Amino acid sequence: MKDKNILCYDLKLGVNIDHVATLRRAREENFPDPVTAALIAEQNGADGITCHLREDRRHITERDLRLLSEMVKTRLNLEMSIIPEIVEIALENKPDQATLVPERRKEITTEGGLEVAARIDMIKSIVQRLKDKDIFVSLFIDPDESQIKAAHEVGADAIELHTGSYARLFKTHEKEEELKRLSNASKLACSLGLKVFAGHGLDYNNVSDILNIKEIEELNIGFSIISRAVFIGLPFAVREMKDLIKRGNYLCVV
Repeated sequence: MKDKNILCYDLKLGVNIDHVATLRRAREENFPDPVTAALIAEQNGADGITCHLREDRRHITERDLRLLSEMVKTRLNLEMSIIPEIVEIALENKPDQATLVPERRKEITTEGGLEVAARIDMIKSIVQRLKDKDIFVSLFIDPDESQIKAAHEVGADAIELHTGSYARLFKTHEKEEELKRLSNASKLACSLGLKVFAGHGLDYNNVSDILNIKEIEELNIGFSIISRAVFIGLPFAVREMKDLIKRGNYLCVV
């Protein structure tokens, strides 16, 4: 008989479709359509769709978000900054999940986790407003003890651990230390009742080590899947990644 304090989860794949919109923006065309990409990803094994509505609208647009909110059948995860304009758009469109992320205008991609501990009251207010609309709230943070405890304090439902440092160190001897940080962070978050997701910089080569962190329930992956799709097509690229993380039913002690 299983211990009633142990919960089982299937490791899930969220596919980020932002870079389909990046390609669209390169020529200022109305194609390729990230909404179509989202539907293809769902049809080929994605457990959820992630998009990031940036302040400068450099890829995903409000039109995309509106249509994704209507058409995604699995789960729509909106990555969003904490500025008032974006918060209001999220409240209006009501995605299944909102992931609060840091945002800098000139960055190529998200460079690190959200600073939560220094802005407890502000972020707590935003989290509550989103939850009042029945939106599941996650915080994209570095694997840092103070940030995890702050995420719990502000009432988040989950955290998404920033795996960018791990991805950069993948081919170095420092990789193991970063994996240990991610593992310890996952254990702490899980002990506090937070669901644990992970993402950023993960690809077909480096994802395997992350699979050994049993507390992680979902991986959010975008750039590597869209890049792979250039050569083999989006259906096959999604299926390949899904197959790589198929080792589900991980255990999380809470």
